[in-house]
Amino acid sequence: MDRNRWIAVGFICLGFIMLFGRWFGFFTIVALLLMFAGVLQVRTGQVKRGYILLGVGAVMLMLEHLMLIIGVSLISLGIFYGKSRRAHGTTGYVQKQSFMSNFDWDQSPWVMRSLSIWHVLGEADVDLSLALPEERHTVMMFHGLLGDIDLMIPDYYGVEIEAFILFGSIHMGDRKETGIMNRVRYQSPNYETSEYKVKFIVLYLGGDLSIRMT
Repeated sequence: MDRNRWIAVGFICLGFIMLFGRWFGFFTIVALLLMFAGVLQVRTGQVKRGYILLGVGAVMLMLEHLMLIIGVSLISLGIFYGKSRRAHGTTGYVQKQSFMSNFDWDQSPWVMRSLSIWHVLGEADVDLSLALPEERHTVMMFHGLLGDIDLMIPDYYGVEIEAFILFGSIHMGDRKETGIMNRVRYQSPNYETSEYKVKFIVLYLGGDLSIRMT
């Protein structure tokens, strides 16, 4: 990062401190510095070290501002309910909320149905080549605070993807986005003509999304 960018970041940080100074204690500043360092590490390719720094900073921030974290969680949950209703409309779908969840849909055949999942911490490995679809058009939404999602998509599915990760990374083929405010919108060329269509909606404050076309 060059000198001008460091100056810009410094002014932004000072502005936040002036606006929200009464919430900034020593541990808060250290936590934010660790998270900022983690983002820089991820952007420079040091992914494992970056996530460790982000995790330590996030834990410190949670301990210092528990009510703030609860508030963010409630806001995220509210967004989840609104977005879930818009994504699925009036059709039937499965809706789940939990603190922690793990889905290993890459080990054996599994039944694919429309669903919306919210969690604080979540991990999902989804291989559509093993899926047994219940309907022609399936909508799968993963939403929460921290998540790690791996999607493996064969070319005979028509696929649409809407994803946003505030802190973390999105990998899709040769495309790789890391750092802050990572977003991808994608529709496969065969989407309109495919017999089976799947739409993925992924939204996390922090995490990693990997998309592999097979």
